[in-house]
Amino acid sequence: MTTQLQKLEAQALQLNVPGASLDSYIQAVNAVPVLSAEAERELAERLFYEEDLDAARSLVLSHLRFVVHIARSYTGYGLPLGDLIQEGNVGLMKAVRRFDPNVGVRLVSFAVHWIKAEIHEFVLKNWRIVKVATTKSQRKLFFNLRGAKKRLGRLTLEESQRVADDLGVSLKDVQEMEGRLAAFDASFDGPMDDDEDSTIVAPAQYLQADGGDPADILAESDWQQQSSRRLGAALQSLDDRSRDILERRWLADDKTTLQDLANEYGVSAERIRQLENAAIGKLRNAMIA
Repeated sequence: MTTQLQKLEAQALQLNVPGASLDSYIQAVNAVPVLSAEAERELAERLFYEEDLDAARSLVLSHLRFVVHIARSYTGYGLPLGDLIQEGNVGLMKAVRRFDPNVGVRLVSFAVHWIKAEIHEFVLKNWRIVKVATTKSQRKLFFNLRGAKKRLGRLTLEESQRVADDLGVSLKDVQEMEGRLAAFDASFDGPMDDDEDSTIVAPAQYLQADGGDPADILAESDWQQQSSRRLGAALQSLDDRSRDILERRWLADDKTTLQDLANEYGVSAERIRQLENAAIGKLRNAMIA
């Protein structure tokens, strides 16, 4: 047994995480011998009582093959197997750290939960841009419904109700999750090909704002500030009567009529109109100067 542990620890120093050569990694972890119950218990006790990190490394190494086996069952989600294995390895290391040899079970039985939990979290975060499952019940439904759909295809109302009864969720939850699974992520810029008959409308085509250019926004802001300054200066250059007529005819909330101004200034309404037009002409010339 001591020889087996020494061989295992030597291999632990040479084995890397999944990299460019995934096949080589899988071949290497499969070459690591499975621990006997006695060897596993000895290593677990060294870690549990003495915090022996070499023992922890040996326990992890001897169970990497099981992580690969579990990760393969999640390849149907379109995620790289190497990434799934790495996440599963994280779960394995968490399990090894929490394993109590006094419980009386093998490490692999204890670690399955932790390995799957890490892979589940990775799948839910990376399977789609938009999360399809956030609550505990939705996550349970996500993985179970994926398996059911592989066998049944598009669910009928009766099949959806049966799935809902089996999983203890509502029919509405099943139908909503099935819709999420059937959806797809659209590219922001649209399809890569030049197919004019494509019916997919890219978000970039209808989310683009015509006035969104920062240079245009800055230029518009500068123009408005300059226009306000010129208008203010032009108004101040008018005589008091002309300025009063413009302000009461165009700038006041309650507009004054030509006749009311004519009565106030003791002139005809036509004269007020002439003064108004002359003042507007002066303002226009000042704005374009």
